[in-house]
Amino acid sequence: MISLNVNQKAYQVDADPNMPLLWVIRDIIGLTGTKYGCGVAQCGACTVHLNGEAVRSCVTKVSRAEGQKVVTIEGLSNNNDHPAQVAWNEENVPQCGYCHSGQIMSAAVLLRENPNPSDEDIDSAMAGNICRCGTYLRIRKAIHSAAELQRKELSSR
Repeated sequence: MISLNVNQKAYQVDADPNMPLLWVIRDIIGLTGTKYGCGVAQCGACTVHLNGEAVRSCVTKVSRAEGQKVVTIEGLSNNNDHPAQVAWNEENVPQCGYCHSGQIMSAAVLLRENPNPSDEDIDSAMAGNICRCGTYLRIRKAIHSAAELQRKELSSR
């Protein structure tokens, strides 16, 4: 049995330690917001947070996550109100939507590390996330909007 902490909830899973974290999250735990895109860490659809860092769960062995803090798109916020989630909706970013859980998870790390990113910062941080529909300009706009929302939240505290 492998002990996992996913979205602040403890799980004991019976899985091969070499199984990708993605399949444990989706098939054993039942959280399907994290998507399978390529299986080789090239598209970013499977991005989750492991101890606060964006990782590609399709190539991350579940044994690496044992005893660590895993956050999926379902656990990023309590009410889908993380600034990136709000901005994604306000800017109508998704077209097909398949890649956007991974996009949002990567954007959340960027915004935590750089609360006022430039276009270049965004392009660099998001380079590992592919959007087959090509919504990159809307993604960039949403990240700028999320940064502004985040600044407003911090100033109102």
